[in-house]
Amino acid sequence: MKVLVIGGGVIGTTTAWCLRQDGHEVTVLDRASALAAEGSFANGGMLHASLTEPWNTPAAIRQLIGWIGRENSPLRLHLSQLPNLVGWGMGFLRYSQAHHHRHSTRVNTRLARYSQRMTRLIRERTGIRYDDAQRGIIKIFRSRRELDEAARSAALTAELDVRHEILNVPAAIDLEPALAGVRKELAGAIYYPDDESGDACLFTRRLGEIAERQGVCFELSTAVRRIELRRGAIHRLLTSSGVRQADCYVLAAGVDAPLLAKPLGIHLPIRPVKGYSASLPIAGCPGVPQVPIIDERHKVVMTRLGERLRIAGTAEFAGYDYSIRQQRVRTIIEQALTNLPQLAQAVDRDCASSWACLRPLTVDGPPILGRTPVPNLFLNVGSGHLGWTFAAGCAHALADILSGREPALDLDGLTLARYRRCG
Repeated sequence: MKVLVIGGGVIGTTTAWCLRQDGHEVTVLDRASALAAEGSFANGGMLHASLTEPWNTPAAIRQLIGWIGRENSPLRLHLSQLPNLVGWGMGFLRYSQAHHHRHSTRVNTRLARYSQRMTRLIRERTGIRYDDAQRGIIKIFRSRRELDEAARSAALTAELDVRHEILNVPAAIDLEPALAGVRKELAGAIYYPDDESGDACLFTRRLGEIAERQGVCFELSTAVRRIELRRGAIHRLLTSSGVRQADCYVLAAGVDAPLLAKPLGIHLPIRPVKGYSASLPIAGCPGVPQVPIIDERHKVVMTRLGERLRIAGTAEFAGYDYSIRQQRVRTIIEQALTNLPQLAQAVDRDCASSWACLRPLTVDGPPILGRTPVPNLFLNVGSGHLGWTFAAGCAHALADILSGREPALDLDGLTLARYRRCG
């Protein structure tokens, strides 16, 4: 079968590789001049089943309201975006109710655990390396209240086979000595030994090279302008490089997916949320963490990727604004380095590279996979800040669907049909 995949990020590229393993003739279209040039380019680098809670926790909703107008807040809402968030925002609030949020967390966790296995499978089958490490992830806390709340969430995901260890301060520093300089500020930590880290961009481009050698065609610098229907099915795509046709189509276009789907009568409850990152060169620097760290208080992550330290954080409701606000980048750098005082004294902040991307966030949290009312259109969209974590699992599930197999992943809570059930 001839398949066109719209989107060349980690989601689309991994999907294309999986489809090719099933013998399909696959072409990937992306508007950028390179794979993984947008949302997958410089994310936090963590692949985790441990921290899969959707962002709309009741606590986060309260914080969002309190943080309105604060420049340095981890979660920021631009007042100009309020009209664009009215309907979606009401749903975001509704799904923050405890029973909805608990269900969405379980759906995300189930997918993340499956995706971890599929990521390892890809690594074994291809032999690719991407500054990956299998050292787990440590989440640090500055108050007992924060630690206790996180321990309750960890107990929920433990029911789905996500292992964790609650650490006192000495044990946390034994695990990650780079934290020794903030010993007196910490209340404890939680360690998730089965989590991993790696460079999503490097993974995507190296997997893309392998896929291309296996016959996948990548048409870069090719933007999809319009999707045309005939008798209820997709007839063709109008792109910046001409007309493209296939037997079926996979929409993996990140935050652009709702814009492409809307003229087809398909409503995707997805909104863009901007995140920022910085990459600092750390060769020869002391105090570099070996275990990826999540700072719960500041909502920033720190991941060693080879000779770089990737720092990422913030969630900004700013619409389709791709600009990089350097003040936001400087803020996450300083917030991260407060945890690493020895490194903070040695690292050259002026050599940091900055990045911002838009993450496609669904109204309830989990991504949207599978079939649509258009019979030859399939979805792999809405993974939000967990796109790197979910990529391999979503790709294998979609390949199962397109190849006529019963998916190995339970799709309950992951399909477009869940919104019709909720009204």
